[in-house]
Amino acid sequence: MTDQALARELKNALSYFTGTTKYVRISPKTVLTEGAHYLAETASCYWLMDLYASHLIEVDPAKEYFTCLILTKNNFGANIVIDDGNGNQLAKQYVEYTDFPLDSIRLYGVWSGEYWVVMLTSEY
Repeated sequence: MTDQALARELKNALSYFTGTTKYVRISPKTVLTEGAHYLAETASCYWLMDLYASHLIEVDPAKEYFTCLILTKNNFGANIVIDDGNGNQLAKQYVEYTDFPLDSIRLYGVWSGEYWVVMLTSEY
């Protein structure tokens, strides 16, 4: 199967996640929904979830309870921006090399009152 076919198949599978019934903890203050966990497993991108979690530690949930991670591939690397959902940048990181299968993805991180919940946009 080609890289493009794999990307199409992954995008299609991700579109079916519209909620979650369980969380998977990846750090003391961060959990993944079923869709985000599926993405991490299928695309072998736990590194992306860890990157997001490491930046969320720096976010004050009393000021920003909602965040948005945007990954955009750039040749072999990727630009990753975390903002408040309104375009106000909270963090930015460049990853020199990634084999992430999609050209881009957007994830949400929402403060639950106890921990950050990382989810697909379709699960919000």
